[in-house]
Amino acid sequence: MEGVSEPVPPRLRHVLRAAALEHALSERRFTHRPLLHVGLPGRDHELLPADDGEPMDHALRTDVVAAALARARRAVPQPLAWITRTGDLVAEDVDLVWLAACRQAFAEADTPLTYVVVNRHGWRDPRSGVERHWTRLRRR
Repeated sequence: MEGVSEPVPPRLRHVLRAAALEHALSERRFTHRPLLHVGLPGRDHELLPADDGEPMDHALRTDVVAAALARARRAVPQPLAWITRTGDLVAEDVDLVWLAACRQAFAEADTPLTYVVVNRHGWRDPRSGVERHWTRLRRR
């Protein structure tokens, strides 16, 4: 099976919680455009608008992810990819088109892909359905 599986390894669980916490603390608006992140939350990561209104096809999205991945790999040995957005964590079109691009770019770079969708209350892997939610996410 592709994606994050149960039980979630402690290190990955900590990193994905950090992604949700970082998003909750940094984004105060109730609605905002989705953003694609490549790297590690709380550390070096590349940030890309996932829906900037410009038409993009699969090949162009893959090239954008590949460039972000190449930059992220300079600082992080095994980068992750995650989308931050508003709304529930059910799969939306923006999640799936960027998942396809990430899948292709990470495969071409021979790098394992961890891809999740993050909102201010948790995260979800659209491939496996594994998710975590917090009522009130706080720093520990």
